[in-house]
Amino acid sequence: MHPNALLDLGAELLRALLKFDQPADAVVSSFLRERRALGPRDRHALSEMAYAVLRQRLLLQHLAQGGAGPLERRLAILAWPGGEAGLRNALGQAERDWLAAVAKVDRAALPERLRHNLPDWLAAPLQAALGDGFWPLVQALSQPAPLDLRVNLLKAKRDEVQRALAAAGIDCAPTPHSPWGLRLAGKPALHHLALFAQGAVEVQDEGSQLLALITDAKRGEMVVDFCAGAGGKTLALGAAMRNTGRLYAFDTSAHRLDALKPRLARSGLSNVHPAALVHERDERIKRLAGKIDRVLIDAPCSGLGTLRRHPDLKWRQTPRSLAALTAQQGAILASAARLLKPGGRLVYATCSLLEAENETIAQAFDAAHGAGFEPVPAQAALEAARVEQAETLVSGPYLRLWPQRQHTDGFFAAVWRRR
Repeated sequence: MHPNALLDLGAELLRALLKFDQPADAVVSSFLRERRALGPRDRHALSEMAYAVLRQRLLLQHLAQGGAGPLERRLAILAWPGGEAGLRNALGQAERDWLAAVAKVDRAALPERLRHNLPDWLAAPLQAALGDGFWPLVQALSQPAPLDLRVNLLKAKRDEVQRALAAAGIDCAPTPHSPWGLRLAGKPALHHLALFAQGAVEVQDEGSQLLALITDAKRGEMVVDFCAGAGGKTLALGAAMRNTGRLYAFDTSAHRLDALKPRLARSGLSNVHPAALVHERDERIKRLAGKIDRVLIDAPCSGLGTLRRHPDLKWRQTPRSLAALTAQQGAILASAARLLKPGGRLVYATCSLLEAENETIAQAFDAAHGAGFEPVPAQAALEAARVEQAETLVSGPYLRLWPQRQHTDGFFAAVWRRR
């Protein structure tokens, strides 16, 4: 496609994206799906440009002020992969002059909000929590996330998969903490690989793998993945149980559970029982109360730990939506806790960076249910699951993962044992 026409498409994509009325990945996928004539290189350029704008929106909007023409075109120019060279003959002289002026801007001297590219309501609690660690987080969030795989130990061993990937020209290394994981160099197309089609591997961030590991599901147990979604942790739990016992995958969205079906078919698991709940007080919860060995709650949350993958979330979430989520999280945790038998393990987890969704929820549960539930230190739970360098993954009694420290998505987990 002619570079100028491609740039016009980029501006059109941004107009749809910056409405923030749908998740960015859905908007980009739909936009590209409707333009099947685009080649792989053009698709990649449009996608990379769009996510660069989402990551640096405040800065790029500031720099765009000195240019002329539609704002979306100026943003696309600023975020285009390869910069001005990547646009070849698409720019007029006025645009080239404007870019030359932009290049002279001392970005280090700009106000903080233009350098961290976070809304004020999000930046403030992160700065308070991290202190000097805030700017390394900002730097980490400006980069794409790595691609991690979980090896399905029912079907293969990690070293076997690593060798098979190397034979396919895909470089990877064992994840530093999860004994199930491999971290890939780059983002190859995995769906063409026999390993993927046969269920030997699943795409899963190392942090998500650690949530399944800390749950410590055993052979023959009754286990509940309470907010299963598309089932990544469900599949990890089922493999850890060696396809024995009974594993319930609960979620209030039947649509999300539908996404589990093809993955479940590939996995070779037969102990998984998906079920859509009406709400956290569903009749199924009452019937299973006091019977379950392990409950993992990957609670609905802001998702702000996944900003490297979903940078639109920092613009789509608000203090009001966060308040609604924290009320829901507390209710879900209290309801799911009823499922546990004495001695059973309860894990509350989020992919959020914020204390309001993490420590605050766990501490409130302790205050309300301390007579019935004993906290389990996350480090001890991780070490029992043979997680490497467990001491580097915790903050006090909790699992706490940060993109700038562990190179995973941001995750939190609190663990209890029912007395």
